[in-house]
Amino acid sequence: MTEKLLGPLSQRPRTERWLTRLLGAALSSAAYLLCVPRDLRDRPGPGGPTTDPGTASVTSPVTDAAPATLAGAAVLAGCLLLLAAYFGRRDALAWPLLLVAVPPSALLYASFSSFGSSGEPADVAGRPWSLTWASATLVVSAGVLVATAVARRFKEDTGDPMDGLVLAHRHRPLACERRA
Repeated sequence: MTEKLLGPLSQRPRTERWLTRLLGAALSSAAYLLCVPRDLRDRPGPGGPTTDPGTASVTSPVTDAAPATLAGAAVLAGCLLLLAAYFGRRDALAWPLLLVAVPPSALLYASFSSFGSSGEPADVAGRPWSLTWASATLVVSAGVLVATAVARRFKEDTGDPMDGLVLAHRHRPLACERRA
C-alpha cells in the first residue's frame, strides 16, 4: 500500500496516474476556496446584490467582503507546500507546478477580475489588482518549485538517469552504444 501511495507515478497505470493528478489539482483548488473567503454578496446573480437597471456597479461595497486572514493564508501555504512536496517526490518536475500552483492562481484571477466593470480602461492603472495577482502567482509558483526541489532530494534513486524527464521521441541508441 505504501508503494502505491508513495511510489513514482511513472510506474503506475495511466488511468491511476491521471486520476491522481486530477485529485491533486482538485485538492489545491479546494484548499484555496476554503482558506480564502469571498463575500458572495458582491457578485451579481441569484442571491447576490441588486443593481439598478442603468448602472454597472453593485449596491454592496467591496469593503464589506470578509478579508483574507493571516491564519487562512498560512493554512493555504501549508496545504500547497505539502501537495507540492508530495507530487515533487512522485512525479516529473513540471507536474507539481501545473497541479498545485495553477489552480489557485486561476481562481485568484477569476476572483479579482469579477470585481472589474466593463467601463474601466484596459491599462494597469485601471486594474491595480493585476499586479497583486502577478505577485501572488510568482510567490506561489516559487514556493511550489522550492518544495518540489526539496522533495526530489528525498526521492529514492531508480537508477534511470532519464527519470522525471519528459521526452518527445523514442530513445535511439547512439552509434557507439550499438557496437558495444
